[in-house]
Amino acid sequence: MAATVPDWKLWEAWRPAQVTEFLEGLDVPWYIAAGWAIDLFLGEERREHEDLEIAVPNLRFDEVAGRLEGLDVFVITGPGEGMPLHEARDRLMDTHQTWIRDPESGRWRFDMFREPSDGDTWVCRREPALRMPYAQLIERTEAGIPYGRPEVILLFKAKHSHQEKNARDFEDTVPRLDGERRAWLREALERVHPAHEWLEELA
Repeated sequence: MAATVPDWKLWEAWRPAQVTEFLEGLDVPWYIAAGWAIDLFLGEERREHEDLEIAVPNLRFDEVAGRLEGLDVFVITGPGEGMPLHEARDRLMDTHQTWIRDPESGRWRFDMFREPSDGDTWVCRREPALRMPYAQLIERTEAGIPYGRPEVILLFKAKHSHQEKNARDFEDTVPRLDGERRAWLREALERVHPAHEWLEELA
């Protein structure tokens, strides 16, 4: 049975540069996801971020977990619910969020998405037919911070496009996407959200 995650609203998230330094030298493809990824692509911090999400291949999670010694690792099993990693090994394939906590301060530092993969290829957890080599999926800032391609990030934001932050991310990003990126997002939305309101603007 899932336990309640301790102080699950108590976030003091690291910034992208901090988690990049923390994971420096890790031989696993990983990237900044969600809203921070959009800001890194656009080259500016447009709003405050309450949390920080990164993504890693689920099948290589143990390699990443080796870097988390000294931190609390919780596998999220539902809203406000989770289990310590050592109790949740059997839940790694049917969940995808992992919260990382500093035990001294009690603050959550980042959320790690564990995503499907096939070797060196990312696989979309919402539509396995959507795939992309990690070498293409992961882009970097001039400072070397890895982030997910914006069209992929927007695909996941589309599920909650009614939220103001996601609508703004779409509005700010689409004018910066070239034809190839727009086409990928349009085709992906047609598969995952075939009647989505964003499709009209991508036509």
